[in-house]
Amino acid sequence: MEQDMKKKCRSAVVFALALCIAAPTWAQAPSKGETTSTASSTKKQQLDRSGKPRKGKASFYAKKFHGRKMADGTPMDPNSNHAASRTLPLGTRAIVTNLENGKSEVVEIRDRGPYVGGRIVDLTPKTAEKLDMKKDGVALVEVRPIELPPEGGKSVVAGKSVELSSGQ
Repeated sequence: MEQDMKKKCRSAVVFALALCIAAPTWAQAPSKGETTSTASSTKKQQLDRSGKPRKGKASFYAKKFHGRKMADGTPMDPNSNHAASRTLPLGTRAIVTNLENGKSEVVEIRDRGPYVGGRIVDLTPKTAEKLDMKKDGVALVEVRPIELPPEGGKSVVAGKSVELSSGQ
């Protein structure tokens, strides 16, 4: 009986040590610009104002999102040139190019998303149709910002900072 108790104690000590060793990786603080939520374990990414192009998959809004409020407060119009990005600031204008056929369209980032792994932009059905990606539903694209909204009185156009006057 005493031997069983010693085994159980040793097992408990080993388990406690393993927890102590692993705990720092479980309880790491979020990186700069990221927040974590214990309720949903979602992360908020820092906005990308670099103007650098990104490649990834694009999808388009399903019918159930037509008319729903987007992140900027406007209703989603399936016939507009609006798009969703997790990392580009709202108000950013960008060229989205379908890398499979070379077709491009200018979009304005008005919403957050997509929330499916590996996707970098959600497009309206009209834009998806113009890029010939509606049949497949997803396409490999490049998103190249061409104009970022002002931050502190400056706008970034094609990677260059431009001073805005108060009249603009």
